[in-house]
Order: sequence, then C-alpha cells, then structure tokens
Amino acid sequence: MKQITTASRHHQLTNIHTWTPDSQWLVFDVRPSGASFTGETIERVNVQTGAVEVLYQAREGAYVGVVTVHPHDEKYVFIHGPENPDADWHYDFHHRRGVITASGKTTNLDALDITAPFTPGALRGGSHVHVFSPNGENVSFTYNDHVMHEWDSRCDLRNVGVAVPYGPVEPQGTHLREYAGSHWSVLVSRTTPNPVPGSDEINRAYEEGWVGNDRLAFIGDTLAENGEKVPELFIVTLPGNEQGWKQPGDAPLEGTAASLPAPPKGVMQQRLTFTHKRAYPGLVNVPRYWVRSNPQATRIAFLMRDDAGIVQLWLISPEGGEPQQLTHATSGIQSAFSWHPSGNALGFMLEDRIACCDAKSGAVTFLTADHTNVPSADAIVFSPDGKRIAWMEEVEGFRQLWVTETGL
Repeated sequence: MKQITTASRHHQLTNIHTWTPDSQWLVFDVRPSGASFTGETIERVNVQTGAVEVLYQAREGAYVGVVTVHPHDEKYVFIHGPENPDADWHYDFHHRRGVITASGKTTNLDALDITAPFTPGALRGGSHVHVFSPNGENVSFTYNDHVMHEWDSRCDLRNVGVAVPYGPVEPQGTHLREYAGSHWSVLVSRTTPNPVPGSDEINRAYEEGWVGNDRLAFIGDTLAENGEKVPELFIVTLPGNEQGWKQPGDAPLEGTAASLPAPPKGVMQQRLTFTHKRAYPGLVNVPRYWVRSNPQATRIAFLMRDDAGIVQLWLISPEGGEPQQLTHATSGIQSAFSWHPSGNALGFMLEDRIACCDAKSGAVTFLTADHTNVPSADAIVFSPDGKRIAWMEEVEGFRQLWVTETGL
C-alpha cells in the first residue's frame, strides 16, 4: 500500500478510467470532496515517481473536474463549467459541458443551443461524468436541460446521453452562452415527470455504464404501486452507424420548447430488474455508484440489498433474467466498484478496507489492512494492466491518492 500524493490540497478521482492506458499515471481534479465544484486544474500523477503534471488550467472564472481517460490514447474528457459566470449563468447541473483535451489542444465535446429553433446534435443544457466507450469512439454522460429548467424545473429530468464523432455541430449562436461542439450529442434514455405507479416508466435516468460498445445500462427511478420510488436497472441498445444516430424517432432529437430531446429512432429502453416485491425493493443509491459491465459484456454488476437488508454485489445478464447475488458479506459494500480488466474480479470497499471478490464465487480477498484512514467511497479503480488498484483517503484534512498491488 502506497500513498501517491502528499500536497496539502485535495485530489479527486473519478469512479472509472482514472488511469492512463500505460497504467503509469492517475488523473485527478483538485475540487474539494462533497458538492463543491471549485477546482481549476486537471492533473495527473506518476504512480512510480510521484511527479505531477498539469493537463489543463481553467480560465475566466471557470471550474473543471470529473476527468476520465481514453482507453487507448492520452486523451482526457472532463466537465467544464461556464467562463465568466454571473448571477444568471453559473456552474449548475444544466450549465456545464464536456471538453476533450489531447496533445495540448482542448475542444468542446457537446454543442449548446438554448434558443428555438434548436439544433439537432446539440444539447440544451449540461453534461456530466463523461466516459469513453470501450473502443474509445463514443462518450456517455448524464444530462440536465436548461430549457426545461427555465420552462418548468419539475420537467428538468436527469437523463443519459451519448456523444458520437459525427460532428462538428455548430448552432447559430443567437445567445451569448451557446457554443459549438466536436461531437453529435443525443439523449438515449426517456423519462416522464409522472411515471405510472407499477409501470416501467421512469422520471430519472442516471449512473450509466457501457455494456460493450453498443449498449448502455443505467439506473431508472420507477414508482411502486404505492407511489414509492424504486430504482431499477435498465438498458438501451444504441444505433450502429451515423445515419442511425441522426435519424429522429417519434419526437425531435433536439427537443422542443416544452419537451426534452428525444432518443434516435429504434433506441428503446428495456427494464432488466423487477424488484418491487422484494423485502428491500430497488437498487441502492447509497453508497453512490455506477452500474458496470464486465469487459466481455456478459454480466452487469450493481448494488442491491439482500433479504437481510445488507448491501451486496449482484450480477445480471444484459439480456435480462433473474439477478444473481455475488457477495454474501455480513456487512454491506461501502463504495463504488470496478471490474478487473480480466473480468475475473471486482474491487470495492468493505469493512473500511479495499477488497476484491472473485467474479464467479464471490469470495472476498482484502487488499489492505486496517489503518488510521478510512478509504473514500467515491472511487475504487483497477489499473488497465490489472496490477494495481487506486482509491482516495483523507490525510490531515486533504484527500490523497493511494494504490496497492492486486496480486491478480
């Protein structure tokens, strides 16, 4: 076990793709933990030498964070807040964008158009937690809509979207805050403000994860027959070519003044879990985590309580069927998790320690011993070569980055 950073400031890992492809660097931002979004740099640290490099410096009052890495190239994508923020337009769920930086050049990922007529391929709000697909071609994100927020904030529903390399997209720019983007961006989830209780309708789609290169799984909030929220697992199959991504379905890709952007033609939501009748219905939201598929795209992992109320790891096929309980811990899983690149294990926090479990048997191996600091629940991430796992711990008031060997 090794502490990688020591500076008296925060170091924040994202929950996936935090390593460079050569497994030598960890990328991070410097915002404080919690809800504050006030970091101004994207940086990386060498896990061997401790050397730190600044990858991007925000300017004009903007803030940046939540960086992830391309699976094959030294290319980084992260959230960028608005430049020159003011009382009307400052960092918020619906006022942020994705940017990609590579070889010293930074470009907007998603375009923004908030004045009708809206532009197909552009968003009308803020994107968040950008993650490259396994082949590095597309980028998933969660999304909130400025137009709906202004029209009726109850209709600004969290959704899941994808940016694909079929741009650029260049809105007319009739509003000072509009901008062009390098990618064509659309929503792929469908939400409604008032789901029918007991139905497959959802009013929130979030915490998505790639299932291979052509599907995305995510959590969707359904309503039980008694009206209580029950988070369930959903999956969407994505278009296979540029024409598919640009062909509208039963509503405009770009949305209207009174409706959210709609998915491309043929993108349908499929519900994978049906937990309303369980002793503890629904996937858990605490700890916060993202659903994750194994590299083979044959199993999706998520967190749910067992019949005793203990948070466990569960697996399900992307084709559906009955979920299988993987872990049988006597105390609950405490963190977000990730798959080992082999697909043979998953890493997470259990009993305030870094642990991994066998992906077939569920047998747990602890990778760290008890010590003074408790790991953060935000990110437990294997290196691409599978030899190390990284996480955060608070040391003397600052989040620092740690790694240990996996033995896998």
